[in-house]
Amino acid sequence: MIYGRVALIGLGLIASSMAHAMRRDGTAGEITGTARSAETRDAVRQIGFCDLVTDTAAEAVADADLVVLAVPVGAMEAVAREIGPHLKPGATVTDVGSVKRAVVEAVKPHLAENVHFIPGHPLAGTEHSGPYSGFPELFENRWCILLPDADTDADALDRLTRLWKSMGANVDTMEVDHHDLVLAVTSHCPHLIAYTMVGVADDLRRVTDSEVIKYSAAGFRDFTRIAASDPTMWRDVFLNNKDATLEILGRFTEELFALQRAIRTGDGDHLFDYFERTRAIRRGIIEAGQDTDAPDFGRGTKR
Repeated sequence: MIYGRVALIGLGLIASSMAHAMRRDGTAGEITGTARSAETRDAVRQIGFCDLVTDTAAEAVADADLVVLAVPVGAMEAVAREIGPHLKPGATVTDVGSVKRAVVEAVKPHLAENVHFIPGHPLAGTEHSGPYSGFPELFENRWCILLPDADTDADALDRLTRLWKSMGANVDTMEVDHHDLVLAVTSHCPHLIAYTMVGVADDLRRVTDSEVIKYSAAGFRDFTRIAASDPTMWRDVFLNNKDATLEILGRFTEELFALQRAIRTGDGDHLFDYFERTRAIRRGIIEAGQDTDAPDFGRGTKR
């Protein structure tokens, strides 16, 4: 056992998967949890991955050794303000948000000096959300980034690292602003582009909805999978990682203009060289074990 009591604030895909994994491995003595929606709280009581489901976050964190904030980035400050006075001395607070600078600024001011705050970001997920979507294998061979600062307690960091590794994750550490830039490249902007492409198909009235659904090639299907992600979470991601996202979108626009020019002028060499370079990125992802070269991209099993 790594933690005697773990409190999960927010009970969607990530938190429920953590609970299932901790139950499987016996790394938490007791798991408490809460969610904003009474419907979600009732569902978790039925599923049973929490020992205790409370109506408020303040109740959930009582006597917890680890508190996991698994709520949208826009809700972090309100939750931190609520739980701050109720955290036990020596407790660790972490989060699973996709943006880190905004989370640090929202959460840290509301925590006492005797509470360890270690922001985190597990790079794992599916297009599904809610308490029924979790499964214990979600984090296996995926990366979890932890973001300690100069004052982070070494023992608290080691304990949290051991928890993530016990759930199958690879763990790395990173500086907060660098994280937000890296994720703007690898996650945030690709999501925005996917949302945009699906929106274009919806707006292009010369292509009917039935044709979009019936004749979707693999590329567009992957766009729709990404675009099916939780809208509240992604709204908050873009509003709270504005600078990095806009920087990468500016670079994307420049690259897109260059490709438009190559297509317009018939510059096949430029297109081939560009696609050859980007193909190598895909090979690197497969070689790193972060995806598979199977025809269904490793997503044949429905969750």
